[in-house]
Amino acid sequence: MEELRSPTTGDSVTDPAARPSRRTYPGEYRARVLAEYEAAPHGQKSAVLRREGIYQTLVAEWAKARDAEAAGTRYRRVRKSRSKDQTAVARLVKLEAENQRLTRQLAQTQAALDVMGKVHGLLELLCERRPQSPPETGPSR
Repeated sequence: MEELRSPTTGDSVTDPAARPSRRTYPGEYRARVLAEYEAAPHGQKSAVLRREGIYQTLVAEWAKARDAEAAGTRYRRVRKSRSKDQTAVARLVKLEAENQRLTRQLAQTQAALDVMGKVHGLLELLCERRPQSPPETGPSR
């Protein structure tokens, strides 16, 4: 295990979690699971996947690699990387939606403040029209 050092103090801290490692599958295992998966009747295929602790996409990749090897070609999984343009567009859409939400919230707050100002003015008018009378005092005991 590697030790991590805190930048502010010279103390060393041991990392409690070991680094995860990628699972690897031997060729015989892949061939056996793939044959069992393809031979399983509809509705039982998921039981094979659960028992082995793998996903259907992994089995599909194994099948594509097997078929490519049988055809005499090499199978290479195509990984689509997210381009910066797509990320920027997604961020732009998210920011525009947030902007619209905040604009609606601002309009609602301004309307509420406008109503509060009118109520305040009305209350001042009512107080000015009413003659000031001395507070009534009850009989003293």
